[in-house]
Amino acid sequence: MDYISALVPPVVMAVFFIGVVRVIVKTQGGAAKAKEDAAVDAALARAEGARSASAPGDA
Repeated sequence: MDYISALVPPVVMAVFFIGVVRVIVKTQGGAAKAKEDAAVDAALARAEGARSASAPGDA
C-alpha cells in the first residue's frame, strides 16, 4: 500500500496539469480571437502613444 500512497500525488498533479493544458489549447483562437487581438492592439497603441507623447518633452 505504500506504493499507492507514493504514486497518488504525482498522478493527481499530472491529471491537473493535462487539464490545464487542454483548457489553454481550447481557448486559443475561436470566435473571441479577433476581439482579444483588437484589445491587445488597442492597449499597445495607447502605450505607444503615451510613450511618444512624453518623449519630446524628455529630449
